[in-house]
Amino acid sequence: MNDPYPSRKSSDKPRSLLERLTDLISPEPESRAELLEILQDAHARNLMDADSLAMIEGVFQVADLCARDIMVPRAQMDAINIAESPEEFMAFALEQAHSRYPVFEGNRDNIIGILLAKDLLRFYANEDFDVRDMLRPAVFIPESKRLNVLLHDFRVNRNHIAIVVDEYGGVAGLITIEDVLEQIVGDIEDEYDFEEEEDNIIAAPDGTYRIRALTEISQFNEAFGTQFHDDENDTLGGMITHQFGRVPRRGERLRIGNLMFEVLRADGRQIHMLLMRRAEPGATANDD
Repeated sequence: MNDPYPSRKSSDKPRSLLERLTDLISPEPESRAELLEILQDAHARNLMDADSLAMIEGVFQVADLCARDIMVPRAQMDAINIAESPEEFMAFALEQAHSRYPVFEGNRDNIIGILLAKDLLRFYANEDFDVRDMLRPAVFIPESKRLNVLLHDFRVNRNHIAIVVDEYGGVAGLITIEDVLEQIVGDIEDEYDFEEEEDNIIAAPDGTYRIRALTEISQFNEAFGTQFHDDENDTLGGMITHQFGRVPRRGERLRIGNLMFEVLRADGRQIHMLLMRRAEPGATANDD
């Protein structure tokens, strides 16, 4: 077998991936596009696996995106009203199963703190439970904040969630460290993810369905008696992305016929998980 590095003696130690990549990118690339092209060539030569390449591309993407690009919009924020009693919002918190909740007073522009779900356990052990005593300070960031800077701030300050505000100081949405990391590493498993052995379509007791975005349109049609079709896509996620004209963000909704689809999980590349329910007559995608 020919040695791909003929100048190297057979007795030399095997060259590391970094050394081989250094050879590959000499002379140095003059632009980001050229660097990505070189890295893609490295992948084609089996010098880099697909996951590593995707992660590097994700890092570049993060440097180009800002908070408004991936935030959960205000209308889809799962927030707690301080005026409600613990008994009232406890069921909501358990159903949504997040680790942190913004808490507002009066309206959603007045976020007064962040409630950690684990602190709700104290409600069952303390008759004098006061939500205000449990609140952590909320971090506010502008819509224009770059994701690479935000990720650094999350790490340095050991914070996991930030409230995104517009130029007038109103709440535009929220963003978590998981949202940012998913732009780099892809989908992170959470409470909405399937076990490997689970079906593509899972029915919930409340009449909703969790559906893998990679579910074939034909399988969906067979399961629900629909007649969806898309000349350009074979999967439900591809069809919905086509309808949006872009990759939708988590929390965005789309009504097709009498069915309402909500994006449960997505990254900058594709949808991963959907929630589907029967739409109420007259309901639109903007209805809460």
